[in-house]
Amino acid sequence: MDPKAEGAGSLACCKRASSLTRFSPTFSSQTRMPYIPNTPADQEAMLAAIGVTSIEELFASVPRELRLQGDLNLPPALSELELTAHVAELSGSNVSAAQSVCFLGGGAYDHFIPAVVDFVAARSEFYTAYTPYQPEASQGTLQAIFEYQTLIAQLTGMDVSNASLYDGGSATAEAVLMARSVTDRPGRVVVLQSLHPEYRQIIAAYLANLDAELAVVPTPDGTVQPEALAAAVDDRTACVVVQHPNFFGCLEDVRACARVAHEAGAMFIVVVDPISLGLLVRPADYGADIVVAEGQSLGNPMYFGGPYLGILACREQFVRRMPGRLVGQTVDRRGNRCWVLTFQTREQHIRREKATSNICTNQGLLALRAAVYLAAMGPQGMRSVAELCVQKANYAIQRLTASGVLRRGFDRPVFKEFVVRAVDGEVEKRLESALGAGFLAGVPLGRWYPELADCFLVAVTEKRTKQQIDRLAEVLTTA
Repeated sequence: MDPKAEGAGSLACCKRASSLTRFSPTFSSQTRMPYIPNTPADQEAMLAAIGVTSIEELFASVPRELRLQGDLNLPPALSELELTAHVAELSGSNVSAAQSVCFLGGGAYDHFIPAVVDFVAARSEFYTAYTPYQPEASQGTLQAIFEYQTLIAQLTGMDVSNASLYDGGSATAEAVLMARSVTDRPGRVVVLQSLHPEYRQIIAAYLANLDAELAVVPTPDGTVQPEALAAAVDDRTACVVVQHPNFFGCLEDVRACARVAHEAGAMFIVVVDPISLGLLVRPADYGADIVVAEGQSLGNPMYFGGPYLGILACREQFVRRMPGRLVGQTVDRRGNRCWVLTFQTREQHIRREKATSNICTNQGLLALRAAVYLAAMGPQGMRSVAELCVQKANYAIQRLTASGVLRRGFDRPVFKEFVVRAVDGEVEKRLESALGAGFLAGVPLGRWYPELADCFLVAVTEKRTKQQIDRLAEVLTTA
């Protein structure tokens, strides 16, 4: 196959790629610390090559008052054997989903991962490949990314997906910048209070040095009232960002939100849970202009919080404003089907003023895992997982609130997460008690929402059994 394709190909389905380091969820006693082979002679040669005579001279440009003063006060050095054992002991203090029954949510979920996902992603052709910055990336890597893009486009109903971004939070912020560019309305961005609070923080960081106002619409009842959203949107608004299901697990009235945004000439950005799309209406069908998501739930472990996968898809008319990379399908000069990097929108590839993003890490290996997961599950498998999440979450609500010690935080339809309120306000006590019994029971909300200091967020995936839910209810209500 000729790697030089003759033209930019189909953009019908596009996608994103992944971080190429393979992460293990636990630290094994067999893990070896990195070996650094540089000898003193090697160090002298490197210093000479860059024109300095010592490490001290290398850092001469750093003011002395800013450098470490005195001894580091470290304990005596350990042998390799002793150090390996010490680090293994430290890692043993980590509490993982594999060691406990996990009801944690808020962006990271303990979903089942079919064995085929690990098998395919572990093939050396994939996990040793490099992020495709350059057009000469291997055809296998490009095809895998194209398949990812195809599946994301089908899942969301959107016309095109990029080759992935860093994670869900940065994908959301990139979508906001994209909307400001498309609408030529840089002055105002409207988000809901029910959007993931850390996503809101990331958006605020992106906008901090730009001439832009970030307006947050309150959601005191767990979802937004369309009238309150309409009051916050004006003719300066570039976009409205809504999470559905939202951070509290509640389902927003997305059709009404889309109508409010579009009537004001703003773009409608939706943050979704990819698993929910096995059951809920696809974002394209209720008017989304850009769809973003955290792709961790698609065949990726919780990984102690990362690395994760940022999904971004949009309507075709906005494709030239999309950040990241897109892989297209074409034919080579012999007529064979092949794949090319159709768009590369970083400033290293095009004029700086034309660049749409400085994001350089697209999570190729994790995107591959998401593609294998989606292909293995198929439409019926995705629907089955989504239905199990809904059924088990609603059963958990009934069990947790039956005694009256705990109450629902919001009386709204939910997908797989919901807010629980401790009547006595003892959230930390109950969660610590549950941890002692082997349960990661939920995420306290007080750190982001002071008015919800007596509440915590519970997520119930298809992996949770009736016995586990019953036992959780017993532990939390008797703490």
